Amino acid sequence: MGLRAIADEIYQHQMTAQELDKITLRYDGLTVDDAYAIQQLTIQKYTNQGDRLIGWKMGLTSKAKQQSVGVDEAIFGHLLESMELTNPEISLKGLIHPRVEPEIAFVFKHRLEGTRITPRDVWLATECVMPAVEVIDSRYKNFSFTLVDVIADNASSAKFYVADQAFSPYQFQLDKLGVVMCRNGEVAQTGAGAAVLGHPVRSIIEQVHMLSRIGKAIEPGMVVLTGGITEAIYIYDQDTISVQFEGMGDIELSVHA
Repeated sequence: MGLRAIADEIYQHQMTAQELDKITLRYDGLTVDDAYAIQQLTIQKYTNQGDRLIGWKMGLTSKAKQQSVGVDEAIFGHLLESMELTNPEISLKGLIHPRVEPEIAFVFKHRLEGTRITPRDVWLATECVMPAVEVIDSRYKNFSFTLVDVIADNASSAKFYVADQAFSPYQFQLDKLGVVMCRNGEVAQTGAGAAVLGHPVRSIIEQVHMLSRIGKAIEPGMVVLTGGITEAIYIYDQDTISVQFEGMGDIELSVHA
């Protein structure tokens, strides 16, 4: 089966919220490059239907997570306009086994491209940083996958919510930024920005490097989710998820069926 046919299959399962078996169990020899090609073909199906690419997301930005799956770099996915939640509510409709994780979002005013960018380049290109929560949802059975599987499934992207308030990129030491995530008033996860490749700015650098391999870049106006600051937690109907970002305020999300 060709890559386009695999992309068609993944797209159908994303649209119908139906689990599928890992593609690596059924198609031999798929590489990471194949997986990114499948991801792009899948995203094309959305954009052909009128959806719009508004940014990028990073995954596997914890060194411990990378070691656990045997890789030495993060992965990335596409963010579409239809994925962004405009209200602090998560509907479980269209999701299979969703989880949430807190992130720092960067919003850009200048293009970033190439393989030689530095943290200074990132800061000069950044318009603002914002607290965010990503909803991830693998389409594979039991939330189980290999690296190739998860990349092909757009790095488990589902939904995301960005807080109303933006901040200067120079206002905080993002590696030291503390985060507390609660479910229904009980602390579920804690972490700090250093969990994201040592510093979230490093996640942006790696994002640009990986995009350069496929001839793409971070464009002005785009948002980039830099990676989970804590482990992701499952969400269920009637949950209230609150995330406290030290100095940046709180995000509170209600979950409903």
